[in-house]
Amino acid sequence: MSFEVLNVRSEIIEALREEGIVNPTAIQTKTIPLIQEGKNVIGISRTGSGKTASFGVPILEKVSPKKGVQSLVLAPTRELANQISGELRKWGRRLNLSIATIFGGVSFDQQVRNIARAEIVVGTPGRTLDHLSNGNLNLSQVQIFVLDEADKMVEMGLIEDVERILSATPHGRQILLFGATISHEIDYLKNKYMRNAVVAEDELYVEKDLLQQYYYNVQHQEKFSLLVHLLKTEPVERAIIFCSKRSTVELLNKNLRLQGIKSEMIHGKMRQNKRLFVIQRFNEGKMRYLVASSVAARGLDIKDITHIFNYDLAQDPQEYIHRVGRTARAGESGKAITLLSQQDYDAFEAILRKYRVDVEEKNITSFPKLRFETQSRHQFAFKRDFNRGRRFGGWRR
Repeated sequence: MSFEVLNVRSEIIEALREEGIVNPTAIQTKTIPLIQEGKNVIGISRTGSGKTASFGVPILEKVSPKKGVQSLVLAPTRELANQISGELRKWGRRLNLSIATIFGGVSFDQQVRNIARAEIVVGTPGRTLDHLSNGNLNLSQVQIFVLDEADKMVEMGLIEDVERILSATPHGRQILLFGATISHEIDYLKNKYMRNAVVAEDELYVEKDLLQQYYYNVQHQEKFSLLVHLLKTEPVERAIIFCSKRSTVELLNKNLRLQGIKSEMIHGKMRQNKRLFVIQRFNEGKMRYLVASSVAARGLDIKDITHIFNYDLAQDPQEYIHRVGRTARAGESGKAITLLSQQDYDAFEAILRKYRVDVEEKNITSFPKLRFETQSRHQFAFKRDFNRGRRFGGWRR
């Protein structure tokens, strides 16, 4: 299927092609016609599935120049708001539209000037409320309201802010919610604000032909040593190393740097401008390794990842698919490597039960054992768990 078949405006199709986007993805094929028809839509899709264009393309089609703010897009973080507005500007550059991006930490006055001439506003809930309260932002003409990464909004406790902003929009506006999952809070918003909402869900999958998945059985106290060995021996060009906890992200990044490995980190408790700076450096190739929590990386378009390392596993099996789905994209191959200690067995078995992932066991006989420095400079983690390893029946080794 092509964008022409979806009746997308020729100016937008031309701009998409210039960005290398020729054919719509599965979630775009499902959602764009629904949004064009004016329906309220909940789009469930993984990162990298093309969800920004799913709502961005029909927004650009529906908005008219010089008629005030007609569309509001809310994103949970400054980085994602920047990313969305950047994409919309590229795709709509032939449409004579102005897009304002509003978030905290930058000049308030400049944002006021940008809002005054904007047809589309993309912002974080906090700064959007600030402008709304100060009378800088008039939402009375809003036709389309978008909540991107809605599940992350829930995690960050932003739903009350979202409702306050929604209450300032016209009653008949179209509402679009996009995220990876539907929580009770998202279901609440749907029931309260979205009449006859249609749920369009992208399939969670990995490209089996392009993605190689491995796991190593390793004692917990030797995970770090094995990771360093793999980073130094694997042909890793660009890697994300995922951890489930912020504290693990911080300690792991600290220890990698002590071993001379140039890494940076992102997690949900970092200031937004710091996370934006790190992502920019990573995308510019200033460093090869990014240590990240799953929540902090959610929704960000980080390209050209050759390796994913799961330093530990989240309890939600779906999170594994979101993580490994960040490599093997756009026809490129990739590797996903999971380091399994005894603490990870239950989570890994849950993944194997739910998704038929083709994962192979790898064995390594020896690697240098390294100290892992904990919060105290002179305290090191040598607690032994005597893990002898477990084989996971029914899966390729």
